[in-house]
Parts: sequence; structure tokens; C-alpha cells
Amino acid sequence: MTTPHPDPDPGPDPTPDPNTPPGLDLAAGPGVADERWARAVLSRAVEPGDEHAGRWIRRHGAVGFLDRLLGPTGGGAADEDPFPDTGPKRVASWRLRATAADPGRDLATIQKLGGRFLVPGDTEWPRQLDDLGDARPLGLWVRGPADLRTWALRSVALVGARACTPYGAHTAADLATGLARQGWVVVSGAAYGIDGAAHRGALAAGGATVAVLACGIDTPYPRGHDQLIRRVAEQGLVVGELPPESHPTPSRFILRNRVIAALTRGTVVIEAQHRSGSLVTARAAARLGRHTMGVPGPVTSALSAGVHELLRGDATLVTDADEIIELVGDMGQLAPARRGPVLPRDLLAPATAQVLEAVPARGPTPTTVIARRAGATPDDTLAKLYELHSLGFVERRGEGWQLTNTTTPPSNARRGGS
Repeated sequence: MTTPHPDPDPGPDPTPDPNTPPGLDLAAGPGVADERWARAVLSRAVEPGDEHAGRWIRRHGAVGFLDRLLGPTGGGAADEDPFPDTGPKRVASWRLRATAADPGRDLATIQKLGGRFLVPGDTEWPRQLDDLGDARPLGLWVRGPADLRTWALRSVALVGARACTPYGAHTAADLATGLARQGWVVVSGAAYGIDGAAHRGALAAGGATVAVLACGIDTPYPRGHDQLIRRVAEQGLVVGELPPESHPTPSRFILRNRVIAALTRGTVVIEAQHRSGSLVTARAAARLGRHTMGVPGPVTSALSAGVHELLRGDATLVTDADEIIELVGDMGQLAPARRGPVLPRDLLAPATAQVLEAVPARGPTPTTVIARRAGATPDDTLAKLYELHSLGFVERRGEGWQLTNTTTPPSNARRGGS
């Protein structure tokens, strides 16, 4: 069987249709069209992240790989093994799926959705995905108005537990809102829990967000997030490795996480148990040289146990968007200094503060007693006491002095600032 190729366009007008998405622009040349067509076939034939297939595609290209899979080996003997050192069952599975593939239908489906099929070498292809080596996606099916390559250059992944707590959902939405307001793209997997909260936080701020699916981008999953994923496709981008109508499986969810990790500058984990798939994303990010971050939770919560284990390793603890940007942003983008409030007594001269500390907490005390406790002369102590009186720290009662009964206003130090 020979490799299926699209019919060449004999039309006299070489100008591409302005309504045709970039992924279907056959005017780019027959070589580009053949490669895109072959990768559309292989996106059905090969499971995401299959490094065996990736190795042969790297050697022969997608068209050459497909020719070896479906036809006689180029110039070799008829009985020559086209894929040495690759198991026959794996090759048989590739061949069976490739034979049943209908790339023309898949490409037409994505075009009707207003989407496109990106392949390596396209202008919009995010080149950081090449860091995955032979596990690099064969192509990406994309919906949405933005340029994926540009967005990926300034993006952060927010991932975490599906069955998250209200604390986790609030934190994810707050981080996403803060990142979006500072011009960062929030990337997640559109799952229930932390993922959904992250997407909603970015959308609520009028910001950019990307959903990376483990299924076809025409069949949103989970079903309960159908409206959310549609909203992401309108305001952001929906991305997937699998062709239209593909269904998710547990292994595809895990393999999807490597794309999230490679696509972004860093991954933040918000609530995850020890065996959470979110930890797979973080570990993939670490292997790729990306930043890994975690948001701490209660030490009594099993949903934070995985995050805490990350933080005991090489991950960085973060609590807000500023701290994330300090790590993944440009040089000099530092989070504001964190410290307690500056109290009025912090502004006192050392000698005056020493006298204030010598005033007992209860009852009027003579000047001589205060002077002895402060290690100062009675005259100097009296001068400091009148100074403290004018500032509202102490008051005179008869022949003695006592602290003024006032309260310190509550601190707002959590919100930072200097």
C-alpha cells in the first residue's frame, strides 16, 4: 500500500485562501503539504510521546516513516525490516491505525472549527517543544485566535488536584488572575479542580489562557467543562496532540502533561497527593530545565502532601503571582519585600526606646525607678518621659508614669510592599 497524499492543486492562482487556517495552507509547497498530511495520518497511528516512532521520524521524516510503514522499503529488499529494533506488535499497531486514518476528513473537520493543524517547521510552532526530543508531538491541533508560539514564550503552567479544597481553588484562581493582569499566559489541562479554577481566574481578569487537552479538541473533556473550554477557545487557545473525535485515556492524560511542562517557562503545583498526575508535570518540567514551584498547604492535608514533597526537593515555594514572576520573568522583576509593619516605636531614638521599655506595664511608677531600670540618670529619664508623653506612649499619674492604654492597628503585611 502506498502512502496517501493529497491531490495536487492545478489551479492557476497560487495565492492562498485568506480563510484557510495556516495549518492547511497547501500553497506553501508540495513538500510542506506532504509532511503535514503524513503527520495528520501519524497523529492517528502513533500514541502521543511514542519515542520509538519519534526516533524513526527523526531519521526519515514523517513522509519517509509513512512510506516505510505502508509500502516497500525505499530501495531495500522486499523482506527487509523497515524498523529494526522495534517490536513487531508495535509496528503492526502503527500500520493498522495508519491504514484506517482519514487525514483529509480530520483536516477538514479542524478547518470547519476555525482551527489549524501545526507541525514542526511552521512559524507558529513553539520551538521549546523540541526539547522533548523523540517524544516531541507529531503535530498540534489548535483552536483559538492567538499565536501559540508567541504566547508560549511568556507562559506559566498552573496544575493540581481534581478533587481540590476550597483553599486550593481560591489560590489557583488568585494566582491565575495575578499572572494574567501582569501579562502572563496561564496554561493548564482544563480538568476539574485546580485546572478549571486557573482557567476561570485568567478569563475573569480578561487575560490569556491555554487549555492542553488529552483528547480531540472538537470533543471537550470533561463534559462538565464544555462551556469553559468553549470560552477558552474564544478568548485563548485550546490545544491537543490527538486528531478530532479522539477520546481520552489515563495514559493520554499522563503523556499530555509533558506538553504542558515543555510549553511553559515553569510549572506551579497547587494541591497534589503523592501519586498525583500534577507531580508528573512538575518532574517533567524539572527534567526539561524549567522552573518547578509549589504552593504550600496545611501539613495535615493529604492533598498538599505531594506539593510538600516537591518543596523538600528542588522546587521553589511560591505564594502569589509576584513570586512566580520573580522566578520565571526577566532579570530585575523582583517580588516586593515581605516584612512586618513599621510600628511607631520603631522610629524612636535608641535612648528614648530604652526608657519606654523600662516603664512597667501596670501602675504608675516614679521617675527614679524608671531611670534605674533604664540605666539612665533621673534628669535624662524625665526628659525622655515627656518626649514619650507628647508622642502618646506614656501618661503621668500623680508622681508616677504609666503606659498609655492604646492598641496597635492590625497588620496588612501579607500584601507586601516595602
